[in-house]
Amino acid sequence: MLRPTADIVSAAVAGGHGVGAFNVVQLEHAAAIVAGAERAGTAVLLQISENCVRYHRSLTPVLEGALAVAAESSVPVAVHLDHVETASLVRDGATHRIGSVMFDASTAPYAENVAATRQIAEFCHARGIWVEAELGEVGGKDGVHAPGVRTDPAEAREFVAATGVDALAVAVGSSHAMTTRDARLDFDLITAIKSAVDVPLVLHGSSGVPDGDLARAVRSGITKVNISTHLNKVFTDEVRHRLGDGRLVDTRKYLGPARDRVAEEVARLLGVLDAVPAGSVR
Repeated sequence: MLRPTADIVSAAVAGGHGVGAFNVVQLEHAAAIVAGAERAGTAVLLQISENCVRYHRSLTPVLEGALAVAAESSVPVAVHLDHVETASLVRDGATHRIGSVMFDASTAPYAENVAATRQIAEFCHARGIWVEAELGEVGGKDGVHAPGVRTDPAEAREFVAATGVDALAVAVGSSHAMTTRDARLDFDLITAIKSAVDVPLVLHGSSGVPDGDLARAVRSGITKVNISTHLNKVFTDEVRHRLGDGRLVDTRKYLGPARDRVAEEVARLLGVLDAVPAGSVR
């Protein structure tokens, strides 16, 4: 069932749960993520990044596919635009049934980040769209496993007040695009930021965080947990294994098993995150 992101995140905050937010690259990802959520009996977010849109050369096909998978699910599913850097893509997304947008101006100087994010938040709120932004730079999107500039709690408080965003992605030691799970989070910083702001916190670059630390991050104050590279690795490893049989030519023979492996891993990760139970979302 397709639900607003705000409903899923609000239920997670109320119950002290995490929200798993997994990136869609192809339709197989969307189907796998929802199947995993159904297996776990939890709500979930499907995320479509600006990079994904660029890969597909258009927003509509991948977004409409994800929305259709979400609508047919037996658990609550929201569809989210992730790491959007262009206002035009936000406007395009608003013409569809997206539940939320993560607008990313984190690499800009602070004042520019505030001004751009505030404008996007005003546009989205007028259309009932939940907005996430980033303060501090998580880093690693170009393959550099650096944690970037850490988020300052006092600046986070000012940023949320100045922009009116609904959630804040914070830089606390994780890094995008990691294929190893050895990132070291600053849990004291997570707790300090949580005490400073009154909106849910988001952890990007969670693929590089081991299971125990993901669970601890939720207990420390993180609500939404973004995972992409880790699932891509699971998917690719299964495809590589299946293609060891050099006779395969039917794509369903290797994409199907890869989809099933991702579903298994999504269900497992949602358990690690103590993800919001489906019945808690009203």
